Amino acid sequence: MGLSAREKEWADKARKYLKVELKRADVTYAELAKRLREHGFEDETEGSVTAKLARGTFSVTFFLAVLTVLGIEAVTLAAL
Repeated sequence: MGLSAREKEWADKARKYLKVELKRADVTYAELAKRLREHGFEDETEGSVTAKLARGTFSVTFFLAVLTVLGIEAVTLAAL
C-alpha cells in the first residue's frame, strides 16, 4: 500500500527539514551514519541514510535520532 497524497506531502516536509538541518550543521550522510551508529543504530550506513532521505519515508525513531545527533532540541512545526 502506497502513501496518500497527504502522507507524501508530510514525508517530503520531514525529508526537506532534515536535509536543511544537515547542511546547516555541515554534516554529511557518512558522518550522520557514524553518529547514529554511536547512538546504537548499528545498521545505519551512508547508503541507508541516503536512501531514507531520498525517499522521505523513515520512522519517527530515525527522525528523532537524527535531531538528537545534530543537537536539535526543538522543532517548530511552522518550520516544516
